[in-house]
Amino acid sequence: MATISDVAARAGVSTATVSRTLNGKSTVDPVLAARVQEAATELGYQPNGLARNLRRQETAVLALVISDVENPFFTAIARGVEDVAQTAGYSVVLCNSDEQLAKERRYLEIAMQERVAGVIVSPVGPSTSVDILTSRGTPVVAVDRPLTEPGSDQVLVDTRQAAQEATTHLLAAGYRRVGCLTGPAGVRTADDRLDGYLDGLRTAGVTADNTLVRRAEYRAGCADVAAEELLDLEPPPDALVVANSPIAVAVLQALAARGLRAGSDVGLVAFDEVPWATLIDPQLSVVAQPAYEIGRVAAELLLARIGDHSRQPTATTLEARLIPRGSSRRDRLPAAG
Repeated sequence: MATISDVAARAGVSTATVSRTLNGKSTVDPVLAARVQEAATELGYQPNGLARNLRRQETAVLALVISDVENPFFTAIARGVEDVAQTAGYSVVLCNSDEQLAKERRYLEIAMQERVAGVIVSPVGPSTSVDILTSRGTPVVAVDRPLTEPGSDQVLVDTRQAAQEATTHLLAAGYRRVGCLTGPAGVRTADDRLDGYLDGLRTAGVTADNTLVRRAEYRAGCADVAAEELLDLEPPPDALVVANSPIAVAVLQALAARGLRAGSDVGLVAFDEVPWATLIDPQLSVVAQPAYEIGRVAAELLLARIGDHSRQPTATTLEARLIPRGSSRRDRLPAAG
């Protein structure tokens, strides 16, 4: 069985450098760290988890608490986290909060009791229960939604700007009565996407109409009523900005029930690139968020803080990308009147 000395000899570095690299220290030169990781892989080196845990008084485990495991957006975040964690010798425990504060708090309490090395959380709300972790020095990184708790790293996406671009895109395509179906009030991403939609209307000189706005839970099966209410308006919206893919499914089902077609009848731009977006006809226009990158960056920040608790907290904001497809285009637009 390979030892840390074997890895050091293969990589041409000291055992201290190997230890710092495999423990996620940010002070190791990237070139040396790459050599250590390559040597460890070639030798099949497995860190002595028990000895490391005794030194740290913590487990070689990271907890990832997300709000909806069924949402492909969070699945991609989880993959990004795991890929980085596994390379550094950590395991990842996945927890699903279902957008419930009580459930989220229970998972964070378990993380504390099990002495996990660190936690990545997509918080249900801005004032979540991470204080039970930060009070004992457990590193925490927030993803997708910010925390008010000081001292935590955060990896976010500028979804307000992205929603504004989606709204502007629909208006530029000739749609005139653009609505918005967003998430629950008080959830930062839902509020940001609504604000971005309003920004887009304002920039285009369009007066906002509150009847064209609905909110729904972010989870699958929770937006059916809201989608039906919007499409039953008289007159109905001729385009919609939709806050995530589970809500988009509800909108597509409501359109199909009325014999309406995305694009030609109702323009549609939805947040998040999903595998089925290009499999439907017309293909779905989306705001693609860098979900895997969110997970990767969050895991790297968490490992860096595990290695150095004195690091200053950082807030990383990534950009989303509008991908126009057939659902936001129609061949024949009504005459201006």
